Amino acid sequence: MKKRVTLSFPRQMSQLPVTYILARDFNVAANIIRAQVAPNRMGTLVLELSGDIDELDASLDWLRSRQVQVSLASQEIVVDAELCVHCGLCTGVCPTEALKLDPETAKLSFTRSRCVVCEQCIPTCPVEAISIHL
Repeated sequence: MKKRVTLSFPRQMSQLPVTYILARDFNVAANIIRAQVAPNRMGTLVLELSGDIDELDASLDWLRSRQVQVSLASQEIVVDAELCVHCGLCTGVCPTEALKLDPETAKLSFTRSRCVVCEQCIPTCPVEAISIHL
């Protein structure tokens, strides 16, 4: 099973080796989508976690017990086909290749199941055809 989570670390926990501990202690793989972490400052990590559902839940409980705020993703990216000009700029920042230009039609295609809602495509779109919906 996969879950996308945003972790917010308090200042004193910003140096916690989270991905290592999740893999070692819980057998959970962590794909880092976005990271903003610095010593002695609040930190934020957006992760896609993969593993057994019970192990995922146990790992999230462990994080919460360490005062790490855990937010599960309930949002999704939406591409407005009428606004999109198929420029392809968003494809260059999409880490999972959920956004691709079709080589035959030169039209943008969006594979929602590949999207991890990292939101990197939103500010990249020059015509604001990409947005996030709850």
